[in-house]
Amino acid sequence: MIKVATVFSGIGAAEQALLQMGVKHEIVFACDNGERYLPQSQEEIKELISKFGKGYEQKALSLLYDSTGKPNNVKKSYFANYDIGEDRWYEDIRFVDGKPYKGKVDLFIGGSPCQSFSTYGHKLGLEDTRGTLFYDYARLVQEIKPKAFIFENVTGILTHDHGHTWEVIKDTFDSLDYDIEFQVLNATDYNLPQLRKRIFLVGINRKIKHKKFVFPQPVPLKCKSTDFLEKDIPNKYYLPEKGFNFVTKVERSARRARVNQDIIGCQTANQQFNWVGDFRVEEPKPRHIADPKIFIGEYNGKKVVARKMIPRELLRLMGFSDSFKIVVDDNIIWRQTGNSIAVPVIKAVIEKLIDTLDLL
Repeated sequence: MIKVATVFSGIGAAEQALLQMGVKHEIVFACDNGERYLPQSQEEIKELISKFGKGYEQKALSLLYDSTGKPNNVKKSYFANYDIGEDRWYEDIRFVDGKPYKGKVDLFIGGSPCQSFSTYGHKLGLEDTRGTLFYDYARLVQEIKPKAFIFENVTGILTHDHGHTWEVIKDTFDSLDYDIEFQVLNATDYNLPQLRKRIFLVGINRKIKHKKFVFPQPVPLKCKSTDFLEKDIPNKYYLPEKGFNFVTKVERSARRARVNQDIIGCQTANQQFNWVGDFRVEEPKPRHIADPKIFIGEYNGKKVVARKMIPRELLRLMGFSDSFKIVVDDNIIWRQTGNSIAVPVIKAVIEKLIDTLDLL
C-alpha cells in the first residue's frame, strides 16, 4: 500500500491518479484552506489557537476560518470524492506539524504559490525561504522525511524574480538531503488535448536505495477536445448577445477566449468567468431559437449559438473520470478544476516514481 500526503490538495489530482491506476493507497493527510484567508498575522493566529489548549489547535483553526463566513468548498469536493476523515484534514499548511508523520509517508505532493522570498541565493536552506508558503512545504519535507516528493508549479516560477526564486527552491531541496530532478511537462504530451505546461520537481530521499529518476516519455495525442463533450447541454450555458459577440470576435477575444479548438488552451482558475476560456459554437436547435436569452449570431458565415463548456466537460479535459462527484456550484467547480494538476501528467510521474522506488 502506498501512503500519500498532499498539501495545496485542491480537488485531488494525485489522489484521482492513484484511483485510476487501481493502486492500493492510504491518504495520510491532506491540506487546503479553500482560498479563504485570515486577516491576522501568523503569530496572532498562533496566540489565538493556543488559548484552546494543547490538542485542540486544529479545531480552533477550523473555527477561526469558519468565522470568515466563507465555506471551504475545496474541502467539500475533496471529502465527496476521497477516503478521508476530519482527523486527517488540515486547513492551513502553516500550522501542520509534520513530525508525527515522520517515516509514515511514501509520496508527499503539492505546489505552493509563487511568492517573493525574503533573501536570495545565500544557500541557507530553509532560512532562505522564511515568510513564504514554500517554506512550509519544504519544512514538512524535512519533518516527514517522505521516500519521495513531487513539487508542481507554473513555469513562471523558473523566471520569477530573475531566476532567484528557482535557485533558492533547488538549493533548499538539496539541503534537505534529496536527489532532485525537474522538467517542464505539457498535458498534450500525455494524451490530453490541453496546452498546459507545468514544472515538476521530483525529490527522492538519498537514504533510500533507488534508481535514477527519469521523467516519463511523451506519448502521442490520440484524441480531440470534441471527444470529451456532452451531446445535450442545458440552455443556461448558452450565451446572450454580449457574450456571443465577445467570444466570436477574434480581434477582441483572442487572448481570453477560444472557440471550437481541437486542443484547448490552458484551463485557469477563471475558466468560464466573464467569457474567459474555451467555448463551443453550434448550429441552433429549436429550443435555442425559442429561448429569448440565447443569442443566435453569425460565425464563419453560419448561423450559430455559442456556449460555455460545462463543468463535467472541463473535468474530463483535466483527466478526471466521470465518477468524480460535483458537489459545489458551477462557478466554484470551474475554479477548482482550473486550479488542479492535469491528472494524466501526475499519473505518469507517479508511475515512474513507483517503478524507481519499487513501491509495489
